[in-house]
Amino acid sequence: MPTGSVRLNSIKKLGQENPGYDTSDEDQTGSYMTVAVSKQDEKAKGKKDQPAIRVGFFQLFRFASCKDVLMMIMGSVCAALHGSAQPLMLLVFGLLTDTFIDYDIELNELRDDRKECVNNTIQWKRNYTAPFDQLTPGNQSGWDFVNDSRWEMLKPLEGRPCGLLDIEYEMTNFAYYYVGIGLSVFVLGYFQISLWVTSAARQIQLIRKLYFSKVMRMEIGWFDCNSVGELNTRMSDDINKVNDAIADQVSIFIQRFTTFVCGFCMGFVKGWKLTLIIIAASPLIGVGAGLMALFVAKLTGMELQAYAKAGAVADEVLSSIRTVAAFGGEKKEVDRYDKNLISAQSWGIRKGLIMGFFTGYMWFIIFLCYALAFWYGSGLVVDTKEYTPGTLLQVFFGVLIAAMNLGQASPCLEAFASGRGAATTIFETIEREPEIDCFSEAGYKLDKVKGDIEFHNVTFYYPARPEVKILDQLSMVVRPGETTAIVGPSGAGKSTAVQLIQRFYDPKEGMVTLDGHDVRGLNIKWLRSLIGVVEQEPVLFATTIAENIRYGRPGVTMDDVIAAAKQANAYSFIMDLPQKFDTLVGEGGGQMSGGQKQRIAIARALVRNPRILLLDMATSALDNESEAVVQEALDKVRLGRTTISIAHRLSTIKNADVIVGFERGRAVERGKHDELLERKGVYFTLVTLQSQGDKALNEMAQKMADQEEPPEKLSVSRAGSYRASFRASIRQRSRSQLSNLIPESSVPIAGELGPRAYSVSQGDKTKDAIPEEEEEPVEPAPVARILKYNLPEWPYMLFGSIGAAINGGVNPVYSLLFSQILATFTISDPVAQRKEIDGICLFFVIVGLTSFFTQMLQGYAFSKSGELLTRRLRRLGFHAMLGQEIGWFDDHRNSPGALTTRLATDASQVQGATGSQIGMIVNSLTNIGVAVIISFYFSWKLTLVIMCFLPFIALSGGLQAKMLTGFAKQDKQAMEAAGQISGEALNNIRTIAGLGKEQSFVEMYEAQLEAPYRAALQKANVYGVCYGFAQCVVFLANSASYRFGGYLVRQEGLHFSLVFRVISAIVTSGTALGRASSYTPDYAKAKISAARLFQLLDRVPKIRVYSDEGDKWAGFRGDIEFIDCKFTYPTRPDIQVLNGLNVSVKPGQTLAFVGSSGCGKSTSVQLLERFYDPDRGKVLIDGHNSTRVNVPFLRSKIGIVSQEPILFDCSIADNIKYGDNTREISMSDVISAAKKAQLHDFVMALPEKYDTNVGAQGSQLSRGQKQRIAIARAIIRDPKILLLDEATSALDTESEKTVQEALDKAREGRTCIVIAHRLSTIQNSNIIAVMSRGCVIEKGTHDELMALKGAYYKLVTTGAPIS
Repeated sequence: MPTGSVRLNSIKKLGQENPGYDTSDEDQTGSYMTVAVSKQDEKAKGKKDQPAIRVGFFQLFRFASCKDVLMMIMGSVCAALHGSAQPLMLLVFGLLTDTFIDYDIELNELRDDRKECVNNTIQWKRNYTAPFDQLTPGNQSGWDFVNDSRWEMLKPLEGRPCGLLDIEYEMTNFAYYYVGIGLSVFVLGYFQISLWVTSAARQIQLIRKLYFSKVMRMEIGWFDCNSVGELNTRMSDDINKVNDAIADQVSIFIQRFTTFVCGFCMGFVKGWKLTLIIIAASPLIGVGAGLMALFVAKLTGMELQAYAKAGAVADEVLSSIRTVAAFGGEKKEVDRYDKNLISAQSWGIRKGLIMGFFTGYMWFIIFLCYALAFWYGSGLVVDTKEYTPGTLLQVFFGVLIAAMNLGQASPCLEAFASGRGAATTIFETIEREPEIDCFSEAGYKLDKVKGDIEFHNVTFYYPARPEVKILDQLSMVVRPGETTAIVGPSGAGKSTAVQLIQRFYDPKEGMVTLDGHDVRGLNIKWLRSLIGVVEQEPVLFATTIAENIRYGRPGVTMDDVIAAAKQANAYSFIMDLPQKFDTLVGEGGGQMSGGQKQRIAIARALVRNPRILLLDMATSALDNESEAVVQEALDKVRLGRTTISIAHRLSTIKNADVIVGFERGRAVERGKHDELLERKGVYFTLVTLQSQGDKALNEMAQKMADQEEPPEKLSVSRAGSYRASFRASIRQRSRSQLSNLIPESSVPIAGELGPRAYSVSQGDKTKDAIPEEEEEPVEPAPVARILKYNLPEWPYMLFGSIGAAINGGVNPVYSLLFSQILATFTISDPVAQRKEIDGICLFFVIVGLTSFFTQMLQGYAFSKSGELLTRRLRRLGFHAMLGQEIGWFDDHRNSPGALTTRLATDASQVQGATGSQIGMIVNSLTNIGVAVIISFYFSWKLTLVIMCFLPFIALSGGLQAKMLTGFAKQDKQAMEAAGQISGEALNNIRTIAGLGKEQSFVEMYEAQLEAPYRAALQKANVYGVCYGFAQCVVFLANSASYRFGGYLVRQEGLHFSLVFRVISAIVTSGTALGRASSYTPDYAKAKISAARLFQLLDRVPKIRVYSDEGDKWAGFRGDIEFIDCKFTYPTRPDIQVLNGLNVSVKPGQTLAFVGSSGCGKSTSVQLLERFYDPDRGKVLIDGHNSTRVNVPFLRSKIGIVSQEPILFDCSIADNIKYGDNTREISMSDVISAAKKAQLHDFVMALPEKYDTNVGAQGSQLSRGQKQRIAIARAIIRDPKILLLDEATSALDTESEKTVQEALDKAREGRTCIVIAHRLSTIQNSNIIAVMSRGCVIEKGTHDELMALKGAYYKLVTTGAPIS
């Protein structure tokens, strides 16, 4: 197809050499684009300085075949012809008007009973003119009886034709013209759309295939730099954007642009004077539109800035919700938030007012233009006789339509720009050559492979993080046929070394050799086919077991599959399944247990019959039983193959031939198990750590077995798998139920938290921790309820509605005036005619002025009611959020960020359902109502005929609105199947690359693209028909109504201006109907946002802060007792945090908790504060069950000083006053509290003393200072119970002394619970409780516990911090 390619190049060049088009395009949308695309480019760091768009418009079509180019050219021709249809219609319209006017003048003339129609011209009747024949100049007497009325008869009539005009016949002709134009518009519209959409579908199909196959060819390092989520969006959204830019939008743009050109040409050809006059006035509209855009942008900015303050308050409060709850500051914070909302509200109202002002201004100018055009134009018609009335209309409407179409063409430019932006990344990817190309045929294939692997001084870092060296001059040898085990701490480069053998990456320095050949010289596919990999979290594909095993090697028989399954100890469990080898494993292998997945993966590796076997922590994720089975399978398999095993469990390593110890990217030791133990190096530390961990676990398991409580037993056996699954979630592998794992209380076993924790690109981690799709679907809220919240603003809404109603009436009034003007052209008396015309023009000005004020009224009133509603909802929402129990905030969907955005966006979107929406509805209703009333009043017959077309006109308006939003939803659904395949492929790219299966995934993807492609082709036709129909309906309506109008004028003597009046009134109201139906998107969004807010407002918290229920009692002593408390955090139900906690404190005593992190010390404090309630057991306070105590009352008796005290962004004094939010606190109280907290002297040394601002989260102060402010804050509460949660652990020794003294003072006479790591803080406590795994193992005073020689004694003597 050589010619095609040449043509394409020329098109491409066109695009580059065509600055005129390109720049104009940029100017209009330049600013908009920089916003839209910059988001995508944030990831690509190096590209920031280049402009966002690097694809010329014509380059979008670079994948078009000859056939596509032909289709697009045909489509463009159709679009251009279609564009000229509207000006053509005006020609017909002008002639039609002239015909009507001539007919009317003739009627008027013949109404004069002194005139008659003779030989088709109008003449004076004979008997009137007879006397004049006898008058001769000489005979003066005869003149006397000639009065004024007769004078005019002396003027001969300008031989006006008569009797020739058969109005019905003429109208029938015009009707045929209209029908002709209408049908051709239908055909052209259909072709213009369907040809473009079809060619776009074909090109997009090709782009999708090219893009996916290129992505599958990329080296793994590229995937580290591009997150999978981003690639998936590119495949769906970005390609869709390109589609929008090269499909129907182009043809619509061509059509509108043609209309614009033709309209102006017509204006200039038919009447250049009037055209110039209208053009002269149009800059006023442009200036108005420009200013409006400018002001709205500026005011939106101001409004956002003003809201940002309130948002910052919300964010600060929600981030430190525990502090707010502990000090009962909810009401105070709501008020502080509300104060900051006021300025945002006033900016919003200003914005509404300004928008109203400019809309009004635009309408005013438009009506002035009408007045000017008709005044000047009618002068040309009546005085100088340059134009016929028809010409006047042609010129006027020609220019009007041209201007409107220019305006409507601009959204298309936006689509082009965003398409070009989206194409940039896609085309760049398609053009990029992968550094390691798995599809390439180049490279050697060795005849015989021994399996001798060597690393020569390899240095390596991941492309995503070039600043971190992973391997540093690594040298090591793996001998053929031996099993080499690699051990070492996390991040030492073990897995990385394995990935270099598979050639997922190339080393930056040094080389990896196989049998003495550098792996970079070998054929990749062949190299990878030698290697079998079993990973820690094996990836299975969503198909049957047999298929999964077959993935190992193309074209294996069922016998091979069974043999491999037997070798992998998988055969027996597979045969137990009902469908045996045809069992589906589910998405990501979700239907199988860990051990089963692992064994299927081993079978898959074996079916390849690999020379080299890589086992990457293959058993670490399994429980002991499965581990034994899998390990046995692995031992069978290893014989006679070169095996590299990465492992942490000793059982897996002991029987390796060689053990290599890694540290910081180097191989620091190698040898057998016993040799390495003697060296006391890396290996030794790992072994000792592990054996201790195992011992602790076993003891705990014994205890559990004694208690015989199955649910908890589960949590222990899963400890190992929890660690593994956490690692997996970081590794962004299995997308299953890990959404809620938060790495807070990971069980520290084997001193390890997953080696992968840091070897993934950062982008993936966050993405997977929060699956966005989890938004539970909400039913849209009923409008009645939204309005209920807006009730107090009813006067505003009433006035707004009145304004809207008047605005709605403007359109029909315009049609009244327009037809009235036509009527003036038939008045025969010039003076009366001029007077009438001036009157109408004046009336236009009056309507314009009215419109100006009512638009302003509408804009202001509705923005006022809307902003007040937004503020009210934000306040209520925030109030409701602060009232939720703390557990609610642990859910990742309720993170401070998510909640603040919900306050910002949802609340402001709700406006869309009340103010402006009501305005829109009222506007449309009055528009239609007034139009229908006018029409029925003037001619009910004609009105009924047109009303038949109304539904179609409205439908066409709605259809066009739908066209603009496009068929996006259907496209998305069609693409889902293909999306699943691409998603699965991209998520598991390492596995696929290891198996060399890229090609088969590309083929599967391409097969899935067939259905959406067929659908797109079908859609092209449907879409074309809809568009054609929508466009031609108006023409058909006109043809029918003018024909019938002609009949009425002839038969029933209806005045012709009424025909115009009725038709234009109804047609404009029809378009208004369509417009109203297109306003629904905002409305739907508003209802959903409202529903989300109401869901929040209606939620009943488990622990109610705002209620007065619950016990309160005088004489609070502070006697605390924990009885058999069991507790799990709601977001991590599988990890038992407290496991039967029993401990009590008498009033005035100090209890100290010690124990390793994650043993439940802080949790017990949170139960006491009632941030949470225990799942089982109870907490007693003065003998009252904590769940029955009034929450604010209980919290008011407790003061807390935590390890990282949270201060608010205000002065020191205000932070101290925060301690007691129930009363006004005097400055003397603040100072006495500060003195007790050893704070006063330091504050007095500051320049602003107590008014010093502490900065966001107290950033201006040192830790010791913050800590003492927190203590003062706790003291000012005068609490009965003082909780010190590691209050001094973050300090250096000096500050610690000061703070400790302050604390000892504060403790006097109060019940106190101390959580601490440093012994100095604990020794003088009344009771010390040592915790482990959620229960107390020993308790007593310091001396008692030292005598016990148990856990506490060990901790003290080793002098280690207790953690």
